[in-house]
Amino acid sequence: MIKFFYNGAPNPLKIALFLEEAGMSYEAIPVDTKRGDQHSDSFRAINPNSKVPAIVDGDTAIFDSNAILLYLAEKADQFLTSEPEKNRGQLLSWLMFVASGIGPYSGQAVHFRHFAPGENEYARERYAHEARRHWQIIEDRLKLSPYMLGEDYSIVDMSVWGWASRIPFMMGEDAMADYPSIARLMTEINARPAAARAMALPDRHSFKQAFDEDAIRNLYPHIHAIRQSQ
Repeated sequence: MIKFFYNGAPNPLKIALFLEEAGMSYEAIPVDTKRGDQHSDSFRAINPNSKVPAIVDGDTAIFDSNAILLYLAEKADQFLTSEPEKNRGQLLSWLMFVASGIGPYSGQAVHFRHFAPGENEYARERYAHEARRHWQIIEDRLKLSPYMLGEDYSIVDMSVWGWASRIPFMMGEDAMADYPSIARLMTEINARPAAARAMALPDRHSFKQAFDEDAIRNLYPHIHAIRQSQ
């Protein structure tokens, strides 16, 4: 059985969505990042980068959410593309675009909008701009077809879904109005029973909610160090 190390953040939830969509058996193992579970020796042996998600499949450990999606999709032979000779390159391109662009810029936009100490208008505007630019590329793609790969619902859509729910948090409450095609995709995926099960998964475990100094130290050690030096 696959061991799935997760919390309720965007990247773990897209893995939960795949596992539920594919009907794969898995054991959900909570990693409470506010309590610092990700820094334990046992978890770092699975993911040296101390991030969720990660999975262990037999003797194989896989980390980075899009690597996990690709691994699981190939293992299950599901949610790839019905025309591999035509669309394999597009699948890889868009999957890596989400991994190298959407995720990092969205995460930094959230960080500098909500969590970074002090005033850094340049950083806030830079990452907000790049997040908007990257999401507009996704929006433009979805204007052309129901899904990122045309008619096929795939792991690329699941990867987009993981982060798209955070658009209002990263760019403002009304930001989704600028992305009607993304909103359409989100509405469709959210209505799927597998998505409901994936979103309910964190309710099975008791994750720390308080964003106190211990949580800051575990999530953002550089911020904690700055505060301790002041």
